[in-house]
Amino acid sequence: MSEQLRYQEIAPPAFLFDLDGTLIDSVYQHVIAWRTALAEMGIDLSVWRIHRRIGMSGGLFVAALLRETGVRLSTEQLEALQRAHAREYNAQIDSVRALPGAPELLRSLTERGIPWAIATSGRAETARSALGTLGLPEDTPMVTRDLVRYAKPDPDLFLAAASLLGVDPGNAMVVGDSVWDLLAARRAGALGVGLLSGGYGREELERTGAFRVYTDPADLLQRLDELGVRQ
Repeated sequence: MSEQLRYQEIAPPAFLFDLDGTLIDSVYQHVIAWRTALAEMGIDLSVWRIHRRIGMSGGLFVAALLRETGVRLSTEQLEALQRAHAREYNAQIDSVRALPGAPELLRSLTERGIPWAIATSGRAETARSALGTLGLPEDTPMVTRDLVRYAKPDPDLFLAAASLLGVDPGNAMVVGDSVWDLLAARRAGALGVGLLSGGYGREELERTGAFRVYTDPADLLQRLDELGVRQ
């Protein structure tokens, strides 16, 4: 007599989303905000150099750029730089839009009972406004830079987001647009999914650990079955 195979049903994966360049089209607003803030300190950097660091924590971002220029700033100047960036970004907030398919993707996951959260290297003063842009309520699960010790490429943001949802990071997928998101995902023990909507190339994202790469949230929504999400 053949034995019937037994297996334990595995829950569908949870999703942990980066914010800038992943759900909202805001990468270049951040680039210009940083460029303006740096210029106020007398630091002139090309836009492409700034773009390559977007997605890191603000502290690492500034440290990396200053290393390239050889400029040294005091603690007070660094804090002033962060405030100037927030001011300049918020001045452009009306030009920030949800990326194609982002609200629909989040709504679809919610309707299917699949847990998700947002984990961003941005601070609450700039990140919380994205909830309205995405049509999300104020109580949407979100972890910002203010809530963890270290931001990307450290795994803290994604570990905190998984904890907020009550899920194992190993059963979560991190969706991000930068190499810093994918490095943090690997360190958190989660699978990485890349999006091209933040300006990084497919090969860069795949080399950093993305096992699938999509154009934007709309493309991901159409191919959710490739990630183990079924109707």
